[in-house]
Amino acid sequence: MRSIWKGAISFGLVTIPVKLYSATEQKDVSFHQVHREDGGRIRYKRVCQLDGEEIPYADIAKGYELATGEMVVLTDEDFEDLPLSTSRRIDVLQFTPAEQIDPIYFAKSYYLEPDAQGAKPYVLLRDALESSGQVAVVKVALRQRESLATLRVRDGVFVLETMLWPDEIRAPDFEFLEEDIEVRAQELKMAESLISTMESDFDPGEYHDTYREALQHVIEAKVEGREVVAAPEEEEAGPAVDLMAALRASVEAAKREREGAPAAKRGKAASGKAKETKTGSKADAAKEEKAPARRKARKSA
Repeated sequence: MRSIWKGAISFGLVTIPVKLYSATEQKDVSFHQVHREDGGRIRYKRVCQLDGEEIPYADIAKGYELATGEMVVLTDEDFEDLPLSTSRRIDVLQFTPAEQIDPIYFAKSYYLEPDAQGAKPYVLLRDALESSGQVAVVKVALRQRESLATLRVRDGVFVLETMLWPDEIRAPDFEFLEEDIEVRAQELKMAESLISTMESDFDPGEYHDTYREALQHVIEAKVEGREVVAAPEEEEAGPAVDLMAALRASVEAAKREREGAPAAKRGKAASGKAKETKTGSKADAAKEEKAPARRKARKSA
């Protein structure tokens, strides 16, 4: 990994120099826009709509459009003069229980590595924070944008998770919230039963991106000149006519699926034993066939 930012965690009078790395990566199949006839890449020109001339990057600035349609032009110098008190610091503001922060606020995750002589204070703060069971609420400026963030520990490393500001979270203004929808006790009990039946520990390794895998197979088939065979489409479930019946069927299906997993394992084990028994029987039969021949050889001798 390559660090994308250098700064320091500012914790009281303690300063911990750190390097920042992206903790996640988007594994997607990327495409280019091409000419359908010959596969040539499509290029775009940066053209000014007023004079129609192509503009080089050096002459491009950021513009903020007013309600009147007028444009306010901002240059790099304008951004450099903005006061960012946390331009190279991760300022610890407070410590709070993690469950008090709604995950909807989280935007992007980063790893922090101690830099230079910062290993000892880094480990000290890490161990203290981990034993407290809390997260640090911090303020940091990345890419000329100041954000709130949390600092927590994962696998022995600080994870910085930038957050959205409160006014960036949209309110769920949906009409059904104003409706008086009645849910029967039996339906609620059956839904809770379904949740209980499907309850298990989360293992991210059990899941994978089937769409990306299928898309990769299509590309490989194109490269090898093979015919692409479309996978059969799954039927989409329509709206449940009888909610109780649908819930009951879901509970039964979930129970069968859960009971089927151990049964499959037992079946494999039994199959293995059967193979061993069969192999043993064949070996015994072979010995019995060879026995008379050996006895005959001894008499001749």
